[in-house]
Amino acid sequence: MLDWRSVDTVLLDMDGTLLDLHYDNHFWFNHLPRRYAETHGLTLAQAEEALMAEIESRRGTLEWYCLSFWSRELNMDIPAILREIEDRIAVRPHVEDFLSGLRQMDKRVLLVTNSHPDGLTHKLERTGIDRWMDGIISSHDLGHAKESAEFWPVLREHSNFDPDRTLFVDDNEQVLAAARDYGIAHLLCILQPDSRGPLRAIDDFPAILHFNEIIEVARKK
Repeated sequence: MLDWRSVDTVLLDMDGTLLDLHYDNHFWFNHLPRRYAETHGLTLAQAEEALMAEIESRRGTLEWYCLSFWSRELNMDIPAILREIEDRIAVRPHVEDFLSGLRQMDKRVLLVTNSHPDGLTHKLERTGIDRWMDGIISSHDLGHAKESAEFWPVLREHSNFDPDRTLFVDDNEQVLAAARDYGIAHLLCILQPDSRGPLRAIDDFPAILHFNEIIEVARKK
C-alpha cells in the first residue's frame, strides 16, 4: 500500500485521524443543541433544527470550523462550552506508536488541521500529540479551509514540501480530493474516524482502520 522510501514528509489531519472524532460529533450534534436550547429558551427539537440548518449551510468553508464565528453567530462562548465535555477528547488507537515510528524513520511530520486555534490549543493541551510534530498548521492561519484548492499552494509556500514525496492522511474525502488535485502523491483515508460511528466504505482512496496497518509494514522492511 505504501512505500516509505518514497516519503519524506507526512501531513496529518487531527480530528478523526489522530484524535477520535467522537468528541467533535458529540459536541455539535448532542451537547451544543442542549446548551443552545437552554440559553435561548427553545425546545431541543427547535434548537437542533436551527443549529443544523446554520451548520450545514457552511460545511466545507473556513467559517464551518471557526469557533469565533460560531460564538458570535450563536451568542454563546463556544470554546468554554467545548471544555464542558473535554473528558471525551481522546487519541485514536496506535497513534502514538505511529508517531514514534515516524520519528525513528526520520520523517518530517506536520499537523495540518482545519481546527480553530482555540480548539487546537485545547486539544494539544489535553493530548500532548504536538511533541511528535515538526510543525503545526491551522487552516485559519492560511486563510483557506483544506477543502479549498487555494489552500494547498499556500500550504506548500508556508511549509516547503515536495508533493511527490509527501503522504497526507485525513478522514475527509473532500479534503483528500483537493490534495489529490493539487498533486499530493500519497493519500490515505481513515475508515472509522468516530470510534462510536460506523466503518465507512471508502472507494476513491486507499484506507486504513488504524495506523498499525502501515507502521508495522514499515518496521518489517
